[in-house]
Amino acid sequence: MEEIRLGTIGSGAIVRCILNNVVKTQGITLEAVYSRSGEKAAALAGEYGCGKTCTDMDAFLADPAVNTVYIATPNLLHYEQTKRALLAGKNVICEKPFTTRLCQAQELSRLARERRLFLAEAAPTSYLPNFALLRSALPKIGRIRLVMSNYSQYSSRYDAVLRGEKPAIFDPEYAGGCLMDINFYNVLLNVLLFGRPKRAAYYANRYPGLSDTSGTMVMEYDGFVSSNTGAKDTWGVNFFQIEGEQGYLYIENGANGIQSVRCVTKTEDKTCNAQSSPDRWFYEVQELTRLMGSGDYESIYARLDTTLAVVEVMENARRAAGILFPGDEG
Repeated sequence: MEEIRLGTIGSGAIVRCILNNVVKTQGITLEAVYSRSGEKAAALAGEYGCGKTCTDMDAFLADPAVNTVYIATPNLLHYEQTKRALLAGKNVICEKPFTTRLCQAQELSRLARERRLFLAEAAPTSYLPNFALLRSALPKIGRIRLVMSNYSQYSSRYDAVLRGEKPAIFDPEYAGGCLMDINFYNVLLNVLLFGRPKRAAYYANRYPGLSDTSGTMVMEYDGFVSSNTGAKDTWGVNFFQIEGEQGYLYIENGANGIQSVRCVTKTEDKTCNAQSSPDRWFYEVQELTRLMGSGDYESIYARLDTTLAVVEVMENARRAAGILFPGDEG
């Protein structure tokens, strides 16, 4: 692909995080902005010097100048919009969580492979230089026996929950909840490092009629257990720690961003940071642009396999916990 000509769907803050790095990266440009609101589309396009906006999805997807679509809409819309874009012949970068159900993710994966299109989940973790450091340090701590993590971030919408309201971010009708947002990063990092667990169970805190506001995902692997807490109703110290028989690895500020990696053994206590930029989306945009620009389908599809594993773990665990989204009953 000579150049990624990006069309965006969505106008939230995360879109700006991506576009702030698109303007810094060679090989990718913003071609068009879609929103149901013409005012929102114009405002976003104007911020980034884009002259093309659209409020009609069919017209947007039919634009031959757009070869890649970036989707950053509410969770429940990801599957339908990604499918429409793939069927229109577009490469797709879809925000996390990719889909709510494994069958949806598998269908999208098959479509992308059959049509030889790029399809990637927009989650920065595997693109971070510090992720490579973390993975290379694993052998130093010996056989893993325990993993613990926490990612707590008090939501500005939680006060509405306390008032008896039902904000979309916690509404199961929109596939909201803490697991699909905050705790996703803990689950993703486990799967990236250790693969699909043998078993996983989710223990959630909930309000009547809402998805989870916080909870703990327990993932069982051969020889060790991983306990992962996420919360949108509290705040605390965020971390990710891997304990082995010969030492431990500690990730500063948790799985989302991997700010630094501390390796402690009987003979070493060393903290490393290979990320010159604190902006985790910088690395995601840079690497996706490189992979797609060089036509590296195999690397993209390998990451897609990880995405499918994460969707499967999260779907099974949340459904067993009684957290159901539209379509789960079928």
